[in-house]
Amino acid sequence: MCFDGKCTTLTVEDLSLAIKNGIDRDGMPDEQARSMAQHVLNFFGYSERIIDNILEPEDRDAFYQLEDTGILTTEREETTLYDGREWRIHYWLFRKQRIFQLINANNLMGAMLDDSSSVYDEIPDDHWQRAK
Repeated sequence: MCFDGKCTTLTVEDLSLAIKNGIDRDGMPDEQARSMAQHVLNFFGYSERIIDNILEPEDRDAFYQLEDTGILTTEREETTLYDGREWRIHYWLFRKQRIFQLINANNLMGAMLDDSSSVYDEIPDDHWQRAK
């Protein structure tokens, strides 16, 4: 997975976290997110995209769910057959930037919650006194 000039392999752990953060941060059990990540990665292997024709209807449903969260996207290619007919080929691709955002969503939320400073801390104490 390449993002901002850095290339790494998309791991089951990374995709599990992205799925958990994208679908339901609190409600999806870790094991369910991991199972879905393994299932999806088994189709992709080391490829950047896969052809839609290899999917069974149940698998396609899971892919549509991940498309709704922005983890996957589709593209299509058109080619002309020898007899002149047009043929459309549909592909599934990972949206690496969105996956990266979802992976780092926990880090950003944690940093925001850990930041105990407040805008009110910047106001001098004498501004808090009432005028009589």
